[in-house]
Amino acid sequence: MDETDSKPPDVEAVVRQVVEEYARRDQAKSEPAYKAELLEERKRREQLEKRVNELVEENQRSRQMAEEAERHATIRTELQRLGVQKVDLAFKAVRDDVARAEDGRLVARGESGELGLKEYLASFVNANPEFLPARISGGSGVTAGQKGPASGSGSVDLDRIKPGMSREELERVRQEIVRVASQTLRGL
Repeated sequence: MDETDSKPPDVEAVVRQVVEEYARRDQAKSEPAYKAELLEERKRREQLEKRVNELVEENQRSRQMAEEAERHATIRTELQRLGVQKVDLAFKAVRDDVARAEDGRLVARGESGELGLKEYLASFVNANPEFLPARISGGSGVTAGQKGPASGSGSVDLDRIKPGMSREELERVRQEIVRVASQTLRGL
């Protein structure tokens, strides 16, 4: 064998082949780790997205509840302002008719179309006077209550009520209590 006949191996080609083989083996070795990491990241992202969606839904529910509470409070307040005696009963009668308009106002849909809250409740109270306090207290079988003395002497100062009061002052305080209590009971 002649030395000139045999060609020296191409060192560059051999080095290139070795490096490519190393890169393939390294990639094959690290690929499962990348895939596992990607799967774990995907799971984390999906969990976060799910939690964000839950929080958005919870926020919407909270806003609806707050809006509902504010709507109920506004209706009750307006009914009280109109002098309705049994606010809860009147509220139950009108609450489903009242809704929030596009512009945020509270409106009600009545026979004559859409009305503002105050106008609707005023017409409701006018149409249903049984929710208002009685104009004339009493009725058949009611006897006249005990009349107290006229309040010409003025009201009683609570700071002056104490042990050891004179009998006259004590009697005046009792009479004033009877007068106030009878007025209060007549108002019911």
